[in-house]
Amino acid sequence: MAEYIYRAITKNGQMVKNRVQAISKQNLVEKLKNNDLTPIDVIQVKYSKYAMNRAKRNVSNEDSENKKSATLKEILATGQKVTNRDLCVFTQNLYVLKKAEFNNIHALNTILESTQNVTLKAIIEDILAGVEAGEYMYTTMEYYSDIFPYIYVNLIKVGELTGTLVNSLEQAQTYLNDANRINKKVKSILLPNILQFIVLMLLLVVGTLIAVPTIQGVYDSVGSTEQLPDITIGFFNFINAILRSWYIPVLAIIAIVSMFMCYKSTQKGRYNIDYFKYKMPIFGKLIYSLDFSRFIKAMSLNIDNGMRVQEALEVSKNVVKNQMFISMVETAINNIVEGSSWIEPFEKSGLSSPMITEMLKIGMQTDLTEMMDKLMKYMEIDIENILGRITKILPQVAYSLVGAVLILFVLIVLVPCLQVYMGEFLLSTTDIL
Repeated sequence: MAEYIYRAITKNGQMVKNRVQAISKQNLVEKLKNNDLTPIDVIQVKYSKYAMNRAKRNVSNEDSENKKSATLKEILATGQKVTNRDLCVFTQNLYVLKKAEFNNIHALNTILESTQNVTLKAIIEDILAGVEAGEYMYTTMEYYSDIFPYIYVNLIKVGELTGTLVNSLEQAQTYLNDANRINKKVKSILLPNILQFIVLMLLLVVGTLIAVPTIQGVYDSVGSTEQLPDITIGFFNFINAILRSWYIPVLAIIAIVSMFMCYKSTQKGRYNIDYFKYKMPIFGKLIYSLDFSRFIKAMSLNIDNGMRVQEALEVSKNVVKNQMFISMVETAINNIVEGSSWIEPFEKSGLSSPMITEMLKIGMQTDLTEMMDKLMKYMEIDIENILGRITKILPQVAYSLVGAVLILFVLIVLVPCLQVYMGEFLLSTTDIL
């Protein structure tokens, strides 16, 4: 049996937490509900026996009987990297097969035969082993968080627990495509400008270290009393001070990073950092809109399958990893237990637009499923608009930074070089001035 840590709410609204053993996560959830406990979190704390112990075939040489079987750990350590394209192909194939009413074992076996990536093939074998042993696919996927994104795993989880895996796979496929599209857009704007920024900074530093001593040497060789610009001398002294005491900024950076990681490991720190993600300039609104859109999609899927709002909130909350968002969902669940509105936490947060919360309120009074469908379409348009605004703002920010560095380069390096080229410093060596 695996070990789980759970949090649940009693009939009286009290929060309880415990560590227990159970056959599976679903089995534990059913036990908790039978004991009048409403589960909030159920987290497995032991590694999968399939992932750690089960011997695997050497899938790159499976026809050779002389080759010894390799463990999954060895394959992951030496195998190919699983790319976003590999994951998209796997999801698309699984979606097609499930839509054709293949069972999980048949579908995974079929995909396994056509998978070329050695690492992904080994992982699919492990997922298949878990399914054959009576586990859900998502329980094995959770152990490969570096391969399957957190949100992806939870979409599969929602689909398996509610019997709507086909819809969940379609959503997972959309999520991967959208994430890839957004990443490409942002990278196409940021990468060229970041590269340009780095090159200019290197030119500024190297140019200062080379040009300043050279120009000063020219002045001294002819006996000129001319001085380099104050900004040039100041920057030159600053760079030399850093080079002489390089360990100080390095230690300072290490200390800052260590403090940040320690703070992030605390519950309060994680919450505040996740809250900042939603409030940060430029990207904050996009991040929240994407998370809320995924959450509403999961909610709609669960309600379509006959779940009550409270159950749909419980199952859907882990679709989003942000602790601030999970806290709002948990507050919404508590509000239902207390008999108040579950929409209130999203409204009070100030993160959801009045349009979104009003649509949910109207849905509660009329048809929530239909209103959620309309809300998802509205949010898709809203996300596209936000993304459009970001793609307009980012170049302006990037150009401003590059422009600032370019101005410094001109003032610190080029101006002294032009002074030498014009020869004005020679006037101070004569009696003309």
